[in-house]
Amino acid sequence: LNMNSLLIFCFVFGMAGSMVSLFISKWMAKRSTGTQVIGTPRNSTEQWLLDTVAELARDAGIKMPEVGIFPAQQSNAFATGWNKDDALVAVSAGLLNRMRPEEVRAVLAHEIGHVANGDMVTLALIQGVLNTFVMFFARIVAHLVDSFLRGRDNGGGLGFMGYFAVVMVAEIVFGLVASVIVAWFSRFREYRADAAGAKLAGSGAMINALGRLKAETQLPDQMPDT
Repeated sequence: LNMNSLLIFCFVFGMAGSMVSLFISKWMAKRSTGTQVIGTPRNSTEQWLLDTVAELARDAGIKMPEVGIFPAQQSNAFATGWNKDDALVAVSAGLLNRMRPEEVRAVLAHEIGHVANGDMVTLALIQGVLNTFVMFFARIVAHLVDSFLRGRDNGGGLGFMGYFAVVMVAEIVFGLVASVIVAWFSRFREYRADAAGAKLAGSGAMINALGRLKAETQLPDQMPDT
């Protein structure tokens, strides 16, 4: 087992998937959510969205991102893109309908905070490194199991299918551990984006927006029959 070659192999494939996902993130987000990017504003709401994002982006020191609206009734928003100067910020139609302008502005500031902090790139790099080590250690485990079986009473080892079965099981186990790390970083970056949003839009508006979002997530999916 050549450790250096194995590590290089795992690094290339572990990072490749993560980087490809990062570079096509805007395209994938638009297609998966049905986001319509605002080119020429069709109404005062779209013009206000563009003006607000432009102001927040200027204050955060980044280039103007694309701005879009996606057809979801839940109050939601997201930011994505492969770098802070080529990003997309989108909000749901439900958020625009239910939140006050200052609350929408705070949500937009939160998403701009993600972009300014470079969270998309950082998360992709962390995911790529974790993918690398998941693949690497899974194959180490499979090699150790195979070596143990070969050395035990002159056994035949795992065989081709057995080896990859052990690799798959080990990848699932190590992947669960990696997901905990990713979840921790995701929560950490949400706190940072909240802080950036409070700085850009005001702490009062940020607190109100978070409270509105929290209250909505606690509502039942359907109203009880009366």
